[in-house]
Amino acid sequence: MRMHDTVLATARAGILIAALTAAAIAGAQTDALKIGVVDVNRLLEQAPQFRAAMQQLQEEFAPRQRELVAIQTSLQDKQSTYERDGAVMGETERLNLEQEIREMQRDFTREQSDLNEDANIRQNEELGVLQRLLLQEVQNFARTSNYDLVVTDVLYFSTSIDITAAVLQVLEETYNRENDGS
Repeated sequence: MRMHDTVLATARAGILIAALTAAAIAGAQTDALKIGVVDVNRLLEQAPQFRAAMQQLQEEFAPRQRELVAIQTSLQDKQSTYERDGAVMGETERLNLEQEIREMQRDFTREQSDLNEDANIRQNEELGVLQRLLLQEVQNFARTSNYDLVVTDVLYFSTSIDITAAVLQVLEETYNRENDGS
């Protein structure tokens, strides 16, 4: 049994020495590595492509939004009429107005829900396109700037390896180039 313990101790010592040697070699190699960190959320929020996509979506859904506001205004007018004149209306007229208000409320709620759903779907589509573009731009930047490793979503990093501003500058230049020609 003692021999077994000696073999285990020797094996552990060998593994420890190998791990320390590997760590020392890796430490020497990391001095030559060029590492960058990108804040993807900041890229998304500040990229001109994102602002343009959100503006385009807003314009795309503006007619439906205006239609929804018109329905809401009409509904409020009917509700005001009911509150103001309901007591002096004939029963049939009052019941018809109540039914019309309920139907308009259902229509408004349905239209609002449909608009929100459609807008969310389109926004997710645009974000997917934008995320692919950002990934491609970060990769291109990393290649042309000779980075060995670029990471996102890290717990801590020094500002000296934060390349977000540089990538944003490239995104702005690309956006300006693409939109000057149109």
